Amino acid sequence: MAGGWGTETEFEQTTIERLRALGYVAFVIDVFARRIVGWRVSSSLRTDFVLDALEQAIYDRRDAGVTDLVHHSDRGTQYLSMRYTERLAEADIAPSVGSRGDSYDNALAESIIGLFKTEVIQLKGPWRHLEAVEFATLRWVDWFNNRRLLEPIGYVPPAEYEAQYYEQRRRVATLASLPQKEALGGTLDAISQSLAQAADRPAGLSMTTDTNA
Repeated sequence: MAGGWGTETEFEQTTIERLRALGYVAFVIDVFARRIVGWRVSSSLRTDFVLDALEQAIYDRRDAGVTDLVHHSDRGTQYLSMRYTERLAEADIAPSVGSRGDSYDNALAESIIGLFKTEVIQLKGPWRHLEAVEFATLRWVDWFNNRRLLEPIGYVPPAEYEAQYYEQRRRVATLASLPQKEALGGTLDAISQSLAQAADRPAGLSMTTDTNA
């Protein structure tokens, strides 16, 4: 599938109350359905931390058939590192780095990270060890992907929205293969139009950084 829908990689680092240390959480978010497809919790901001989240997302989407991806990010050093940019190139993902002072490349990330901070970090803290944050993040990501209703995608969970899309694609392929496809033209056109509208959602990848001391 070329350019129909994209993958958005969002990175957010957020301070965790952990004695005198800092903790960071990275998310990779599919912009089409707002689904979190990769995440990591770490006590440091090494490039490996962000790469691990990206690798999880690439593996998760390995059979999706998505092409023409764009990776949006702010100017965080993790995203501009040689290892990170080389990995994007290997995965045929085009980087797009935001200019200083704007949030155009990370607005979606800021929105979802804001929910995470409010519903997990702030609500369930204080945090005394990183393992507790990791377990809480695991549970929240599962709930967000499979049960949270999101207004931008029709008040359904991200996983359900994706399932609907792929079911529509399957139906189109089935109808197109039938000998009577001319008689079913109206149905096929309607489904194709629905898929086209879904495909108009922005494609891309986005990274953002936000640190709270």
